Amino acid sequence: MRRISPVLQQDGVDPDLISLLKTILAACREIAFRVSQGELAGVLGSTLAENVQGETQKKLDIIANELLKEIILETGVVKAISSEEEDTIVPGNPNGRYLVTFDPLDGSSNTDINSLLGTIFSILPADAAKEADDASQFLQPGTAQVAAGYVLYGPSTMLALTTGKGTRLYTLDKTYGGFLLTEDTATIPKYTAEFAINMSNQRFWQPAMQEYMADLLKGKEGPRGKNFNMRWIAAMVGDVHRVLCRGGIFMYPRDNKDPSKPDKLRLMYEANPMSFLVEQAGGASSTGYERIMDIVPTDIHQRVAVILGSKHEVETCVSYHAKQPN
Repeated sequence: MRRISPVLQQDGVDPDLISLLKTILAACREIAFRVSQGELAGVLGSTLAENVQGETQKKLDIIANELLKEIILETGVVKAISSEEEDTIVPGNPNGRYLVTFDPLDGSSNTDINSLLGTIFSILPADAAKEADDASQFLQPGTAQVAAGYVLYGPSTMLALTTGKGTRLYTLDKTYGGFLLTEDTATIPKYTAEFAINMSNQRFWQPAMQEYMADLLKGKEGPRGKNFNMRWIAAMVGDVHRVLCRGGIFMYPRDNKDPSKPDKLRLMYEANPMSFLVEQAGGASSTGYERIMDIVPTDIHQRVAVILGSKHEVETCVSYHAKQPN
């Protein structure tokens, strides 16, 4: 099994980018340790604060965010960072070549029940013509990403990573503290009979998603002609990891449960990096109406609908949306 640096060097990845990725992973190893300690470390439970998204912060949210922020800015190659837990961007080295966005602890509500959670990150090229504290430099489409990945904190700590040359899976070897390549080419099957969605929101969905799911649930007797199984972890990293490992479709569609927030997932911190990983593994990703990575953000905390996974199933779901207005 190979270590991460030789693999990235083989792909011709810029040395500064390799160094940055290794720094991010060093922070994730520390987060993995804190997560594994659980109640013993006194880091479980919620704080009295809310983040910019209006969500109650978990203690581990804050710890993970501070770890990532401090260690990434210390590299000297990062011009600024943007985090789901920060109101605004945080400037770094004015001459830095990269921008980093991250969700420090996706699925943090799972911490108190010892279930799956993870860290999602995306790396963009910095604009030399803009100031380090200029948030507009982050408003790039997902196609501009030079790297993206997530670290999944589960029975083993795993990394899914892409630099645009396929998606690879690594596993943390705790005997020496590094990530070893365990799957050189993650490939999402084109066809699937498995879906992941929060069915409790069904009554709030748009008509297109209502119709698609109704046909799915009719199984072999319905228009799809086969039975589907549902899986739902309630942490995007866990559900997307399953898709990368064995296929499936993950959906968090637009709904009218809260008209002020029709979309749930963040474009820059969740949707774009996951879309990059999925597309590099042969899958597809869409809002139902457009490819996610083609969207030019208008705000660093912008939200979007997400439909991603096995290519044929995503295309089928999108075909239902094509019959309905956005």
